Amino acid sequence: MNHIEKNGEYVGVVSKMGANGEGIIKENGCTVFVPFVLIGEKVRYKVLKVKGGIAFGKATEICAPAEERVRPKCKVYEKCGGCQLQHLKYKLQLALKSRIVKDCLSKIAFIDADVPACVRSDLEYGYRNKLQLPVRATEYGVTVGFFAQNSHRIVPISDCPIQPEWCGKIISAVKKYVSEYGVSAYDEKTESGIVKHVVVRDVSGKLIITVVANGDELPESDGLIRILREQFKVFSLYLNINKRNDNVILGEKFVRLYGKNKYAARDLGVKYEVGPESFVQINDGVRRRIYQDALKYSETDENTTVIDAYSGAGMLTAIFAKKSKKAIGVEIVKEAVNIADDLKKLNGLNGVMENVCAPCEEVLPEIMAKERKENSKCVLVLDPPRQGIDGKIIEAIKASVPDRIIYISCSPQTLSRDLGLIVGTLERKGDALVKSEVASGGYEIETIKTYDMFPQTKHVET
Repeated sequence: MNHIEKNGEYVGVVSKMGANGEGIIKENGCTVFVPFVLIGEKVRYKVLKVKGGIAFGKATEICAPAEERVRPKCKVYEKCGGCQLQHLKYKLQLALKSRIVKDCLSKIAFIDADVPACVRSDLEYGYRNKLQLPVRATEYGVTVGFFAQNSHRIVPISDCPIQPEWCGKIISAVKKYVSEYGVSAYDEKTESGIVKHVVVRDVSGKLIITVVANGDELPESDGLIRILREQFKVFSLYLNINKRNDNVILGEKFVRLYGKNKYAARDLGVKYEVGPESFVQINDGVRRRIYQDALKYSETDENTTVIDAYSGAGMLTAIFAKKSKKAIGVEIVKEAVNIADDLKKLNGLNGVMENVCAPCEEVLPEIMAKERKENSKCVLVLDPPRQGIDGKIIEAIKASVPDRIIYISCSPQTLSRDLGLIVGTLERKGDALVKSEVASGGYEIETIKTYDMFPQTKHVET
């Protein structure tokens, strides 16, 4: 029985780090999770929530700081919900992330794997090519910033260290625009006000700026263009119309107000265009390393068919199409498939690149069976969303047995589950996953690499 109470204050020593970058303290038979603390630190903390033998707390004093602690660069760190690890030396962030993946593989899938230190980002700060800023009407007037963790309360900011230097200029421009022209910000309670979000995408120094509005027009848009031209040489400005009062940032309709429709870019031999609706991984350097490694480990050649499941806008499909007999991308989002078709035309990949719009779990078994019969070599690339792959895909893998599987994941938990089922250390019994007596999946793990796509945060790519 634990003897820890909500709102109670305690002093303890952090014994380990959790999967979300928080410190773990053992207190009176209870496991307490406390963010923004490090292993070995003696901390004073207040308990915010108790549930069974688990509690969640907030550090009120670092009594004995660890040598690994550094001063965060962000002025609102611990208030903004974006970063969790700015207080930890970067080299140790990398070690922590690889350990999180290793622990998940062991605890969830019973896989004892060697997971080397995380591949570092070239940029520890200023690495993001995308910015999403909520703009709200508050008791203090128009507020521009980020949402606090698990809330819609805005933390006001003037800059963000994980964004490029243009971030501060964008925030300043938005504030000047609403102030000079008296443009209203959105109020979630009354569902009134115009400006809801500002979304910016950086394409090799050229900015695509989208103002999300609760209305069909953007008031004084010429004034905003003038303010932006004072700061930026090359940019496009879009209005996005979103009158919904929910968590969805972008509406369906975009209206171009200034600048080019799209901007061209090139990466790993593939030409592509980026517009306001495009999806591109937010860390250009790390994305490039992941794609290079995916190509290397696939061992694809002119006799290989590559099936790219959850292919998104087709960038990786196009990279494989240039190096293989054929690459087939499967994606459920129609807009993404349309972009992938444009990518195919732009790069002259007709005949070697095919894009299928459908749920992976519905069409992948048939595609894999067909390609396995017709080709001497077949590689399956899996790049699913956070929830991982469907059970039907696991069965399709077992039935068609692709020569190699490349799995790119943003969730160590679902990656571990899916790998356990693929290599056979896990099996389903009813609705439950249990440890297999004998690993019988027919596959062995050859390489595991982790990548720091999101420095200063708890997130890791594998």
